[in-house]
Amino acid sequence: MSVYLDNQAAKPVDKRVIDEMMDYFNDKFANPASLHCDGDIATDILEKSRQKVADFINAPNREDIIFTSGATESNNLALIGGALRNKKKGNHIVISEIEHISILNIAKYLEREGFVISRVPVDRFGIIRLDKLERLIRDDTVMISIATASNEVGSLQPIEEISKIATEKGVLFHTDAVPSESVIPIDVQKTPIDMISLSSNDIYGPRGVGALYLKKGVRVNPIIIGGGQEKGFRSGSENIPGIVGFAKAAEIMKQEMPKEVQYLKGLRDKLIKNILEIIPKSYLNGHPEKRLPHNAHFRFDYIEGESLILTLKENNIAAATGSACSSKTLEPSHTLISMGLLHEEAHGSLLVSLGRTTKDSDINKLIEVLPESVKRLRKLSPLTPPDMLKELN
Repeated sequence: MSVYLDNQAAKPVDKRVIDEMMDYFNDKFANPASLHCDGDIATDILEKSRQKVADFINAPNREDIIFTSGATESNNLALIGGALRNKKKGNHIVISEIEHISILNIAKYLEREGFVISRVPVDRFGIIRLDKLERLIRDDTVMISIATASNEVGSLQPIEEISKIATEKGVLFHTDAVPSESVIPIDVQKTPIDMISLSSNDIYGPRGVGALYLKKGVRVNPIIIGGGQEKGFRSGSENIPGIVGFAKAAEIMKQEMPKEVQYLKGLRDKLIKNILEIIPKSYLNGHPEKRLPHNAHFRFDYIEGESLILTLKENNIAAATGSACSSKTLEPSHTLISMGLLHEEAHGSLLVSLGRTTKDSDINKLIEVLPESVKRLRKLSPLTPPDMLKELN
């Protein structure tokens, strides 16, 4: 059986979620837009599901939740919809240098449409510079978009401080919460955030469904035009089975997150301690403490991450190098480059992301296999220094 350690890319759907969804494929399949009794049943479950997702982030109103096809669409609706809605106020948007590829590409699109995008630099741990953020805000700034954490190196961003800055400056604040939503509680009544992107699969729900939280009073232009579903913000017949699964996953996650986080932290810390002790010239990327409890991101001198992934694949271990959504490119990680690493350093990275189904035996397997894999690749690498080669042989 495969050792699966790539939970940042995709998570399994919880069996309890699948059980909850089953009735809504055949027995209760009606469209909530229909006016008959079956349509009323669909509307009722849609709104009950909306409430569960609202409860997940402690949103005061279920109407604040707009269902989408996933986090990428939510990011598009927040940034493009928010930019177009507020164009008369200004055309300046601030993001970080290490955002998810979906945010970076949306920013490039907006630049082609005449908007001005400023990118906040990060420190060597991948945490944004708050002083730089404040200096980048201008009179024509309409939005800040900073993810809750790096989806790659796992460093947690100072969301509360960013929220305060945005509030003081009268600027909309959007955060992509996908990297952290399964391990870090979200409370929009404690930390005022205007827009939050959420993903179902990242809390062990089905893929193809997500949500955008829109704080009461915040308005964006729709980017999908049609029948006016989701209060006109997102047209298209709602994916009721997916939404039911998303809601159930949110309900389970809210209850089980504290216990689950402690379990994952124990596995993560065991992995980090052993790998850094056993493998010479190995390093932990990201902040050593202010990091996601299920993320361990390493780099190893004198090897390439792609070769390491293939070597682990031979041992039936699934992990990643770089961001899951851009790992098929040969370019070095934009996150690691922004953190100050050289290209050859950035290429030797390994992302291990744990999940609900990760077992202690999985960690033991990686600790057993990884040192020999790194050693093997270093023997083949032209970059390995002669003195290290002598030690390896």
